[in-house]
Amino acid sequence: MKDALIRLSQAAALALLFTAAAQAAGGHDGHNMSSMAMPAATAPIGKPGDAARATRTINIDMNDAMRFTPDRIEVKAGETVRINVRNVGKIRHELVLGTDADLKAHYDMMMKDPGMRHEEANAVSLEAGKSGQIVWRFDKAGTVSFGCLEPGHYSAGMKGAVSVL
Repeated sequence: MKDALIRLSQAAALALLFTAAAQAAGGHDGHNMSSMAMPAATAPIGKPGDAARATRTINIDMNDAMRFTPDRIEVKAGETVRINVRNVGKIRHELVLGTDADLKAHYDMMMKDPGMRHEEANAVSLEAGKSGQIVWRFDKAGTVSFGCLEPGHYSAGMKGAVSVL
């Protein structure tokens, strides 16, 4: 009986270890992110858009002064917009759409695991000199925030906002 209890305890500990390792491996680079605060299609910020229905294109530059240019944009509720993002700096930057709370929480996670990369529809992560694109439908009036969640960037003020009218 005692041997059976020891084996059962060992099996439970091993299962717990594998579960914890699998959850720790979740993140970016195509890993499961279902428990994270930044789903690609979140109601408060809108949802991925159909590029064929984009009504206009907005260009945003990211730079090593930890700024977006422009850092404020306006769209209409229900509008689908193509956002062309260009990294004009010499280091990696990204643009992630979200609520202030989601961006802050996700930034805190990035500080703990700086190697994470974004591959969601609401984000583009770019090496120096590269360009990318987000096509997004802004469903409801309000404010949708954006920021660079690379360690040190968001806290240095690399953030902006979309006013949805």
